[in-house]
Amino acid sequence: QVQLVESGGASVQAGGSLKLSCSISGYTFPTFCLAWFRQPPGKEREGVATIDSEGNVVYADSVKGQFTVSRDNAKSILYLQMNELKPEDTGMYYCALDQWEWKCSRGLGVADFRYWGQGTQVTVSS
Repeated sequence: QVQLVESGGASVQAGGSLKLSCSISGYTFPTFCLAWFRQPPGKEREGVATIDSEGNVVYADSVKGQFTVSRDNAKSILYLQMNELKPEDTGMYYCALDQWEWKCSRGLGVADFRYWGQGTQVTVSS
C-alpha cells in the first residue's frame, strides 16, 4: 500500500521560508513522477513542481526562482524548499506520485496522479 505523508506546513510572515517534506512508503516501481500541488482558499488545485526518477524538474512560472524541489531517494522523501514566501502562496500543499514519468514532462496543469498525501497547510501573512 502506497502512502504519502506531508509535513512542514506552518503559518509564517511574508518573506519567510518553509521546507515541506513528503515521506513515501510502499512504492516499488523503478520509475516515477513526483509532484507538489497546492490549493489556495477558494481556488482549484494547481501544480507547483515536479521531479521524475531521472531528476528532471519542472516548476510553475509563479514559483520559479522561489521554490526548489528535491528528493532523497535513500530516505524516500520529497522536499519543497519555499523561500521569500508571499501571501498568495497560502494554501494546502499536497504531494503526489505516479508511476508514469511522462506526467512530469507534460506540464503541471493536470492533477491526475494516482497517489496523494493528505496535505499540509501553509499560511503566509502580510
